Amino acid sequence: MPEPEVELLAAALRQDSTDLNLYANVLTAKLADSLPAGAVRVGRRRSFAERVAGRAGSVAELDVVLGEQRLLLRMDHGRVTGEICHEVRGIVLSRRRVKLDEWIDALARALADAAASSARAREAVERFLA
Repeated sequence: MPEPEVELLAAALRQDSTDLNLYANVLTAKLADSLPAGAVRVGRRRSFAERVAGRAGSVAELDVVLGEQRLLLRMDHGRVTGEICHEVRGIVLSRRRVKLDEWIDALARALADAAASSARAREAVERFLA
């Protein structure tokens, strides 16, 4: 995917990132709807009130696996921690902590790389850009 399109994808992924709860919920929904089953895992934190009301709760962790790259995003009381892991057959070969902007850039690049080799991933990227 050409570099300008990767930048557009990263910009689309950054939308609404100022409100972390909203951002995590929207990003989680978009990724889960767009990527193959098992590529996105979501960990949620539910308060007692959310459990009683039957609500899903807020996103506490987002885990995206694209090829040999695993991108983890953890939200804890307004703080965000990102991790980019290189993983082969379930074994993590490298792991590094990153800020949200770098995590978003890595996710955009991983989506773009997947789009170059998969029609389904290409459709997911097109949905983000629309």
